[in-house]
Amino acid sequence: MRIGELSARTGASVRSLRYYEEQGLLTAERDSAGRRRYAEAAVARVALIRRGFAASLSSRVIADLLPLLDAECVPRTRALLVAEQDRLEAQIAAMTQARVRLSEVIAIVTDPTWECDA
Repeated sequence: MRIGELSARTGASVRSLRYYEEQGLLTAERDSAGRRRYAEAAVARVALIRRGFAASLSSRVIADLLPLLDAECVPRTRALLVAEQDRLEAQIAAMTQARVRLSEVIAIVTDPTWECDA
């Protein structure tokens, strides 16, 4: 199928599909005129790529993940995904702490007894 059809079937923009190809996440054959032609399996692959991005995975992590999925290497796939989940949990914890500290600062500066030198 051509890139426009893949875009229509997956909801991914043509620009996104080209980006996926540049990042090595998606491959296309070229016809005699040099136009991209995608296999039917590209529909499922694009859906998986989009889910990966929606889950805050980087293109590098998705690129590492795809060959494992293709090879049905469940233990390594799970380990990679759990590591990414741990990374997100750490980021969430850090952002939660930052929000608590910001709330403390807001409480200080909005206290009617606090005096501003400005």
